[in-house]
Amino acid sequence: MSIDLKGKTAIVTGASRGIGKAIASTAASLGINLAIAARNEGPLTETAQEVAKKYKVEVLPVSCDVTKLSDLEGLVHKTKEKFGRIDILINNAGVSSQYPFEKQPFEDFERLVHTNYLGYVRLIRLVINDMIQQGSGAIINMVSGSTLCDPLPRNFLVYSSLKVGLRAFSKGLFWELRDRGIKITSILPGVTDTDLTGKLKEITTDTSRLMTTEAIENAVRFALTVPANVCPLEIAVINQQTPWTAPVIPFKQEHPGK
Repeated sequence: MSIDLKGKTAIVTGASRGIGKAIASTAASLGINLAIAARNEGPLTETAQEVAKKYKVEVLPVSCDVTKLSDLEGLVHKTKEKFGRIDILINNAGVSSQYPFEKQPFEDFERLVHTNYLGYVRLIRLVINDMIQQGSGAIINMVSGSTLCDPLPRNFLVYSSLKVGLRAFSKGLFWELRDRGIKITSILPGVTDTDLTGKLKEITTDTSRLMTTEAIENAVRFALTVPANVCPLEIAVINQQTPWTAPVIPFKQEHPGK
């Protein structure tokens, strides 16, 4: 029997658009109150108002740069101040960078590490002791379908290797905390039709090769609603038409503005 999540509180990062916005909506549809975080305050506030109105839950928008520890501390503090506790953490914020390694800008390394790995680990560390004290909690980390490839996809070595590290960390954290009533789930999505891929002309010529966010929303819903004694450790949701061994993302890409 699935668990009742009405009145629970979740933090969702990278929630102003794309996968994060879709995940926030999914959580809200389950009756979960939300603290949603992103850097761009305007779209974040719009998302908060839209989700709150549609699903009749409380939604707190918090402007947050996940690369900054002080911002993450502020996110946790404001969430607890508003809702009293944190039951669920969904780490979704992320950036991409695609280059042959010898051409990858040095500044990309730090940006990828702090956003796609360290930001996740720091935020988990900030909420985990409260979850331990509560004797319950759920953490969902958005990893990447590229981690299923061996060797990793060309031109994605730094991005994908950090996601491999995050996947290993998540699995190890589950084994470390499973006796504390805390669930850790990694979701491994393929290339998804979002604002990011919408900027990539070579992809959008054949959108049938892209997943919609629906498959990822369903994976999150499944992870959150299984019985209390069940933990989906990893959920891979991969494009039927897009093998990662031949990525459809072109070498030169234009990322949307932050």
